[in-house]
Amino acid sequence: MKALITGGAGFIGSHLAERLLSDGGEVVILDNLSTGRLENIQGLRGDARFQFVRGDIRDTSLVQLLAAECDTIFHLAAAVGVQLIADDPVRTIETNIGGTETVLAIANKFGRRILIASTSEVYGKSESIPFREEDDIVLGSTSLSRWSYACSKAVDEFLGQAYYQQYGLDVVIARFFNTIGPRQTGRYGMVVPRFVQWALTDEPICIYGTGAQSRCFCYVQDVVDAIVGLMQCDRAVGQIFNVGSSEEVSIKQLADRVTELTGSRSVQEFVPYEVAYGRPIEDMMRRVPCTERIRNTIGWTPKTNLEQTLRFIIAEHRRHAGTE
Repeated sequence: MKALITGGAGFIGSHLAERLLSDGGEVVILDNLSTGRLENIQGLRGDARFQFVRGDIRDTSLVQLLAAECDTIFHLAAAVGVQLIADDPVRTIETNIGGTETVLAIANKFGRRILIASTSEVYGKSESIPFREEDDIVLGSTSLSRWSYACSKAVDEFLGQAYYQQYGLDVVIARFFNTIGPRQTGRYGMVVPRFVQWALTDEPICIYGTGAQSRCFCYVQDVVDAIVGLMQCDRAVGQIFNVGSSEEVSIKQLADRVTELTGSRSVQEFVPYEVAYGRPIEDMMRRVPCTERIRNTIGWTPKTNLEQTLRFIIAEHRRHAGTE
């Protein structure tokens, strides 16, 4: 099988590309490198079964050319990260909605099965814990740019479901919950790589808000297992799946664990959201997935706990810093 991965030079996409190649497939990556990085896929570029194309997912002619030669499409390209969303909401909306419109239309033209990467952000401010795929979404005011990302990804899901219902296109939707692992950058507000970097250099660890807000972090290789399993399962078509861990941890506890595992002398500093982002930002106190649907459909559960994942990330940062 030959797969097209949009956003494949990004964090999750690069790990997915490695997996598909190791399984014997062929991979074409389309990425404009706005948030993806060539270094993420450097190890793949000597493989004859791999092709990288620099371009935009809204370029209809280019996407059509690539999709025509591929059997499946993994649509991971998106504007992501709270910092990027706060700084560039126009790009967030246009990339997420316009790009998905283009990719879905072309997938439908060629009859290609497509996985759309969505996000736990679509649950918004819901307090119905754990989040189930059929729960109502509760978004904040349109005056707050934070919710533009959640709304844009919800529109992506609506559009994917519409293509499935109206045209019979094989569409699978995966809602990712705080995926972490090697190669993730803290440049756009991702919390774990920032905490690890600060801890390894004994800098203050900046915690936005009170630190009482909690998340469930899932190892990227486990997420890739879920992505591949869903795309290989006919029963997954037309459905939405939460993909994440149920191991809940507060951001304060996360900082404590990173400090302990690195042996850091870092102190913790608490920064109000308005100071951190330069504008008001609403946050969710808890974000916990129900993963019953994906477990019942493909038998998937995460294999790697948070401590193991943090150790992998810390080891990678130490290698890049030349301290290991």
